[in-house]
Amino acid sequence: MPRSRTRTLTIEEVQARFANWRGKRRGRTAIPDELWSAAGELARREGVNRIAAALHLDGGKLKRRMAAGATSARTVPPEFVELIVPRTTGKAEYTIELEGRQGTLRIHCKGTSAADLVRLSRALWSAVS
Repeated sequence: MPRSRTRTLTIEEVQARFANWRGKRRGRTAIPDELWSAAGELARREGVNRIAAALHLDGGKLKRRMAAGATSARTVPPEFVELIVPRTTGKAEYTIELEGRQGTLRIHCKGTSAADLVRLSRALWSAVS
């Protein structure tokens, strides 16, 4: 499947977005996530200090938000995980890998049925949900 091309943001566009938001905000409301994302995208390309100065942002906070971007607490876990069970003869063998912020859990099962694997997956999934 071909990748879709996303348009590259310019400093001027993001400055205009920040100016628009600053002109409309009331009180000391937090900067919206979409503005932080745009600033982070520019900072990865142009450098944190340059973008922080251009957008009148705290460079340290921009850097921290960029570092936390992939592991944001607001990341929504998938609602559906497809389980494809290969047709085999003999005893089934599975390896389940679960990746999270604190590391990877790998479970290797031999001689279990697909139904057992589904029950185990549901139990693990409900434990973290």
